[in-house]
Amino acid sequence: MNLFWKKLFGGITPTATLEKNEADLEIAMHRYEKVGKSIELAEYKSLFHIVNSAKFKENKKVLQNRKYKDTEEFQNNKKYTKLHNSPSIQLYYKVLGSEDLTQYLAFKSTPEFELLGDKKKVKASETLKKLKDFEHSKAYKTYVRFFNSYIIKEYEQLKIKIAKPEFIKSNEFWENRNRWQTTPEYIQEQRMFELAKNPDINFYQNEKPERFEKYRKLKLSFSDEFKWNTLDNSHWNFGFHYKSAAFIGNHSFANEKQANNSGKNVSVDKGILKITTKHEKVTARAWHVKKGFIEKEFRYTSDVMQTADKFRQKQGVFRAKIRCSGKFHHAFWLGADSKLPFINIFHYNGKHITLGNTNENLVDGIKISGLNHFEYFIYTLVWTEKEMYWIINNLEVYRTASNIPKESMYLAFSSFISEKQHGSAGYLEVDWVRVYTIS
Repeated sequence: MNLFWKKLFGGITPTATLEKNEADLEIAMHRYEKVGKSIELAEYKSLFHIVNSAKFKENKKVLQNRKYKDTEEFQNNKKYTKLHNSPSIQLYYKVLGSEDLTQYLAFKSTPEFELLGDKKKVKASETLKKLKDFEHSKAYKTYVRFFNSYIIKEYEQLKIKIAKPEFIKSNEFWENRNRWQTTPEYIQEQRMFELAKNPDINFYQNEKPERFEKYRKLKLSFSDEFKWNTLDNSHWNFGFHYKSAAFIGNHSFANEKQANNSGKNVSVDKGILKITTKHEKVTARAWHVKKGFIEKEFRYTSDVMQTADKFRQKQGVFRAKIRCSGKFHHAFWLGADSKLPFINIFHYNGKHITLGNTNENLVDGIKISGLNHFEYFIYTLVWTEKEMYWIINNLEVYRTASNIPKESMYLAFSSFISEKQHGSAGYLEVDWVRVYTIS
């Protein structure tokens, strides 16, 4: 597969852009989840439900549009004022507390009251004349008219009602043209508006959570940003891994031109892992297919490192940001206790990038051209129960459902020079490596 044109015309997202996009997406996902659990969002959702309910809207409409003159408070006040200012009722209360009425009513309760019907006796007595004049007066007639009447009872009731604190408060409320702004509902509404302007809630409301679905399924199980200085302080061991502890892992192969150098060619600088392959004449242990271990003189040194004793995983997502130099082999691969299965997530063979799966003597993979191996790219293997697929940056380049491994596998990085290659100095650089489980 030639990716030159894909890279040229944007089919592959540049590595720096992809990393920024993924970092931004991860930040957004964590922010979305955090805001989703916040007290503020819960309050906003509750208020939003309340404020947008039909009951709330109808109440607001009534409170904002109802005229004071249409209220019971206005009618009661108006009726009370009218009665209170009535000359007749004012006269009634004036008479009710007068000495004349008191004397008249007291006299009326005596047997002498009948004397008021005798004109001669009334004419002859100043007292009787005075009482008779009061009986015929407007004041007494007003008293008789209103005493124990419905209108006075109503007036008395209104007087008591409008003097009560709850009526005064209610009347002041309806009398206020800006009454809506004095209500608890208005406070709820304003709080909802305030929360709606909250940057986190605004972000949450406008976010599309479906774009997080793929990342929500991933749980980081292994990560190395290469902040360590020595292999002893890391998750890695140098050399090859064998199931039997009796087998020596720290060796090279007789059909290769480099000696694996016991981790001495592994270094970390400013968060970058580097396996350096260099011109260096050494005599080292090598495995010969027919002779077994032999001592061989090599003209180059390099290294291999793996996590067999410290980390393995069956299925998941395996990723690393890698670049390399030199016309020989560099690889990021997964291994098991036996020779097979063997998965190349990234393999540069000196000419092309290859990747694929070797299992049960079957080789399943693809050759990639058109990419500059000097540049950083993110190489990803997605391994599920039913299939595996490889991604370079954002572009899927190969997929297979054959030879799916059944066991957990460890991570490994290595550089080597085959017999057929001339040999040169170079390096394999890894910015980071991350492994995820898929839920």
